[in-house]
Amino acid sequence: MTVILTNDDGIDAPGIRALLKAVNGSGILVAPSGHYSGCGHQVTTTAPIRVEKRTDQEYAIAGTPADCSRIALNYLFPDTKLVLSGINSGGNMGVDVYISGTVAAIREAAFHRVPGIAISQYKKGRIPVDWERSARWAARVVEHLANRPYEPGFYWNVNLPYVEPDDPEPEMVFCHPCTQPLPTDFRIEGDEFYYCGQYGARKRDRGSDVEICLSGKIAITYLSI
Repeated sequence: MTVILTNDDGIDAPGIRALLKAVNGSGILVAPSGHYSGCGHQVTTTAPIRVEKRTDQEYAIAGTPADCSRIALNYLFPDTKLVLSGINSGGNMGVDVYISGTVAAIREAAFHRVPGIAISQYKKGRIPVDWERSARWAARVVEHLANRPYEPGFYWNVNLPYVEPDDPEPEMVFCHPCTQPLPTDFRIEGDEFYYCGQYGARKRDRGSDVEICLSGKIAITYLSI
């Protein structure tokens, strides 16, 4: 079964390497050659998209995450059965899905009637991500979700929590996406606005993915196009 791995942090990011480890090295990387975090569902239609074949298992695309899914599914590997995106360095919960390139890659797969799972790792402050642990959790998630019956137009969004090193393994919780806005705090200097919102202090709906993930559990939401 052909499984495509992509992301928005770039093909050389540690998160996509952790995702590859989560699937025991069996995926094919079709990911941006550069960093596209926060690009949403941007696609390239007015410029050429360079495709660099590094190996039979790695293709670096000079385009957005959605571009990567389009090219992978329509040209490189039309027999693809599953698209995985991530592991993103930082959460993608609630309304983040409209901003996230990580999630856009999976939404694009849903447009083409291909199942997809987006996986993001919430970061607590400046604490470095333990990618080994993230890979272990991602493996559990993929195993749990990949063989479920597929409904056209739907896709999975998963957020891995931060937990202390000695805490027990987090449970997986199916929940709904938060509808609260992201923090919109700015520092103003003259005519210039500098964003300074604190992600971890965002508002949250009771039982939503934001509340679940920030409480130390793996938050899983089922979204539709």
